[in-house]
Amino acid sequence: MDLKNKNIFITGSSRGIGAGIAIKLATMGAKVTITYGKSKDEAENVFQDLPGEGHLLLALDVNDEDSVKEATDLAIKEWNGKIDGLVNNAGITRDQLLLRMKKEDFDDVYSTNLRGSFYTTKMLLKSMMKLRQGSIVNISSVVGQMGNAGQSNYSATKAGLEAFSRSIAREIGSRNIRVNSIAPGFIQTDMTDELSEAQKQALIKDLPLGRLGHVDDVAESVAFLLSDASSYITGHTLHVNGGMFMN
Repeated sequence: MDLKNKNIFITGSSRGIGAGIAIKLATMGAKVTITYGKSKDEAENVFQDLPGEGHLLLALDVNDEDSVKEATDLAIKEWNGKIDGLVNNAGITRDQLLLRMKKEDFDDVYSTNLRGSFYTTKMLLKSMMKLRQGSIVNISSVVGQMGNAGQSNYSATKAGLEAFSRSIAREIGSRNIRVNSIAPGFIQTDMTDELSEAQKQALIKDLPLGRLGHVDDVAESVAFLLSDASSYITGHTLHVNGGMFMN
């Protein structure tokens, strides 16, 4: 898989899976954006560790249409209109049982996880269409297909993101632009590090591959879908979950 000379815009890339994706793509020769909302210091640390040159560090609030426009316009300008890929990774959780869930818990998750992807995709799509090439990868979740108690808001946005991906794939396939989703399972990040060893073992017990996923497992899959090695794949959801959910 070769990503040399490809310019990739990544949302939510200051930590966790997003940071891992950015580092992996840069290692493979791509120029990437590191974007941040409130985690500027973390984003700067990731940015400084990126191999290669030509990367961008941009403030981005995916909930704010004006902020998205400003960041995407800067990337388009700095990269002379050449946008080869977009990774919509920004996402949050506000877990709660439905009967206890507040309206703002639902609205915040919807705005970040789904509407934010709508903003970035729409604002970068014209550049891809002009060049008649590009790949968009949306980071979904295993719970978008299997559901999860206490995550009706999060699960709904991830299922919606996959349907969004398939619909856009049908709209722009004729322009040689592909749109796919990746649905990670339980991935070892700072969030899962907060679980007790007993909780981790309970999760692992039900995984056919017998381990939590690594950030690199997701990053490698993203790199594949952004590369020309996947040039005949679109409208697909790639499950990276260790066998937690199969279909």
